[in-house]
Amino acid sequence: MNLYRKKVLVVGLGATGSAAAVFLKNRGADVTVTDAARAEELGSDVHEMRQRDIHLELGEHRQKSFETADLVLISPGVPHTIAPVAAARECGIPVLGEVELACRFIKEPIIAITGTNGKTTTTSLVGEMLTQSGLEVFVGGNIGSPLIGYIDGDKKARLVVAEISSFQLDTIETFRPKVAVLLNIAEDHLDRYPDFDAYARSKVRVFQNQTRDDIAILNGADPLIKKLTKNLKSRRLSFVNVQAADSGEKIEGAVITGENIVFQPGTVLRPNGGLEPKTVSAGDPVGIINRSQILMPGNLNIENAAAAALAALSGGGTFAGVKTALDTFPGLPHRLEYVGTIADVRYFNDSKATNVAAVAGALDCFSEPVILILGGRNKGGNFRALKSPILKQVKQIIAIGEATNEICESLGHLTSITAAESMEAAVTGGKAVAAPGDVVLLSPACASFDMYDNYAQRGEDFRRAFENLSRSSRNIG
Repeated sequence: MNLYRKKVLVVGLGATGSAAAVFLKNRGADVTVTDAARAEELGSDVHEMRQRDIHLELGEHRQKSFETADLVLISPGVPHTIAPVAAARECGIPVLGEVELACRFIKEPIIAITGTNGKTTTTSLVGEMLTQSGLEVFVGGNIGSPLIGYIDGDKKARLVVAEISSFQLDTIETFRPKVAVLLNIAEDHLDRYPDFDAYARSKVRVFQNQTRDDIAILNGADPLIKKLTKNLKSRRLSFVNVQAADSGEKIEGAVITGENIVFQPGTVLRPNGGLEPKTVSAGDPVGIINRSQILMPGNLNIENAAAAALAALSGGGTFAGVKTALDTFPGLPHRLEYVGTIADVRYFNDSKATNVAAVAGALDCFSEPVILILGGRNKGGNFRALKSPILKQVKQIIAIGEATNEICESLGHLTSITAAESMEAAVTGGKAVAAPGDVVLLSPACASFDMYDNYAQRGEDFRRAFENLSRSSRNIG
């Protein structure tokens, strides 16, 4: 792809836009970055662009810039349906995303992981499994470093492992991962997509350019995923919880039982439950991992571990490397992260749970009564879908942020519910109603942008509130 002297408009600054702009500039393109935010809102990225002699148009999008570009490159945070982008397409100007641009220059095999929940954990775990297998890997995409940054970076890898969001998949054309993983599909980002079907179709785009030489790894117990992927060209591997699978179904991949994850091609589920392993031939070994070896809590993380192992093994990892990673990987910050205990009440930070399905998965990890801190900016999720886990597990809801009234209206009849003006007040309120043995869980089901810059900042605020509460409790004691 020749970019020399091409007039390229990068839409959206931030980490991805900045990395893309520098990449394009290094290849001789005439680069302009446009962002609707003002310079004072964009921080140090503005200074870097100016130092590199990259033109900036800030505070608005100028339609003429879109209509006169040779190429428009949009960051994942920018909807590909906004009017100026649509105008560029009408003029016949190519519109690409950063992932699509990067894949045209990356020569190494790509393992791509997508899904509504668990993709960051799974991506990190695949990277660790491959590293423990003795392979050099780059881990990035929607997590950490943008893919485009790898191309000119100092470190060259055997494999590229990338978390890929639905927003990034919206703008692919030729992107073809050697291994593609789809973990799950649940309601999310309905503030950006016209309906759930559109969001689901976006996720499945990760497989659209694969061939029979590539591998697709799927949640084999999800009927929607099975329906949307029935015509795949690539080789299919599945991870399946034995309790949710169809009886008599032949599974090539990983089967999750009550005690183990069993990795074996051609495993058949008995009609009455349990496993009916096929005859194992030389060179076709059965691998078994006991669930107790996995440090991360919850059924969702068991599925993440199974999917990650299949991806790592498909990419050339070893079973020993897979097991070592699972033995030592504690999970990620802000994802069911244990923060501490006060008066025999445990506190968990699950700030990354920004949709309803993630909260349901988090509640499933606990047998104790839960005080649930819920709220933020709703992305179109239906809080009523939490009825069953709340009735089963939640002792008290503490609502925060913009969605407070909606949460109270949707869930107030199910359990005790109060509102808090700040995270500090929510954590303090949680302690006030908690009994020894209870759990206080921040699992918001919402975006953080009403009160914070991102979910990590929200999680750190929860941690600070816990630490303040812990100090005051010690002083009182």
